[in-house]
Amino acid sequence: MNVSVLANTLIGSEIIKIGNEVNDMKRKGAQIANLTIGDFDSSIFPIPAPLEDAIVQAYRDGHTNYPPADGILPLRETVVEILKDRYELDYKINEILIAGGSRPLIYATYLALIDPGDTVIYPAPSWNNNHYCHLSSAKGIAVETTVENNFMPTAAQLKPHLKGATLLALCSPLNPTGTMFTQQQLEEICDIVIEENKSRKADEKPLYIMYDQIYSLLTFDKEHVNPVSLRPELKDYVIYIDGISKCLAATGVRVGWAFGPENVIGKMKSLLGHIGAWAPKAEQVAVASYFKNKTLVDEFLSSFKAQVQASLDELHHGFQALKNEGFNVDSVIPMGAIYLTLKIDYIGKTTPAGDVLKNSADVNFYLIKEAQTALVPFSAFGNDENMPWFRASIGGCSLQDIAAMLPRIKAALGKLK
Repeated sequence: MNVSVLANTLIGSEIIKIGNEVNDMKRKGAQIANLTIGDFDSSIFPIPAPLEDAIVQAYRDGHTNYPPADGILPLRETVVEILKDRYELDYKINEILIAGGSRPLIYATYLALIDPGDTVIYPAPSWNNNHYCHLSSAKGIAVETTVENNFMPTAAQLKPHLKGATLLALCSPLNPTGTMFTQQQLEEICDIVIEENKSRKADEKPLYIMYDQIYSLLTFDKEHVNPVSLRPELKDYVIYIDGISKCLAATGVRVGWAFGPENVIGKMKSLLGHIGAWAPKAEQVAVASYFKNKTLVDEFLSSFKAQVQASLDELHHGFQALKNEGFNVDSVIPMGAIYLTLKIDYIGKTTPAGDVLKNSADVNFYLIKEAQTALVPFSAFGNDENMPWFRASIGGCSLQDIAAMLPRIKAALGKLK
């Protein structure tokens, strides 16, 4: 049967593909530490109990009908207060859009701003921008970043590509690296965007920034920074993506929000109204009430972040120990989110069975087989398959699981020639 060109050329998520293969192996009895999907095992990282209770109560109270297309008013009012209190950002009710997690909001941002052939700039590695470019028929420009800058893009790297571009897609803390912009890094990027927009004519689209800060409440020793706080004159050109899925370990609860200029947010609302990508009404009611209790939220975040950081630190210190023993590995100090960036430089090595590891995917599946540990190569985030860097997501593993996998990784790498 004939289908659309878009459907025929669509590439599935490499992360989900690897995760599905690992889960299939686990169903057949394999014991594998799964560090692939950016998700949480609810037995290790449960959502806040008061939020769970509020969701159940909201269903019992009959909140089972359609919500408004832009989200229930109490939740949008709560988001306005969150932005003032936690980010010192001043946005109005009609500049807030609620949806079923951040994915529909990112897609709506692309659809609201991008015409076929428009240019979108994004760093590599980054999550799914290559796929959203394909879905919106954009011309995607992946700007490869380096470990020297913690895989965050710099103004110098981005500036040559800004002329005529429509969207600059940024994320901090960054998925897949768990690293963050410094204030100076982001200020320099903001300044080149301001400079570019000043050069455009009245009949030209401006250059917008999509700023994904879904992990902004999951930071450790670094301060989260954002474009409009640093450069208020950018307010008409920045669309923020945020929500509860990561900061409350609530990936399946599906409540996200975007905020930005009213004219763009209004178009995104219309797009999502046709798609029907609303957050369930009961969950919206519960999130609105839960976030009003700042003490309760902060108590959860403090405990949750400590648990996440302990797991990330365990893995980081384990890889640094392997590095000190002479293994060709490295890791980047975790700054936020639930990810650790790992270097496993064994492409070209030969397994005990005589197979050559030709790329990062081969290295990954060797570790799955020999170390019962599954990671995601940066090739799944827009980088070349010969790049020896990987994402480790700790949301599905306990601290004990991580400690137990490190000797297995050491033994597996030790067998390579």
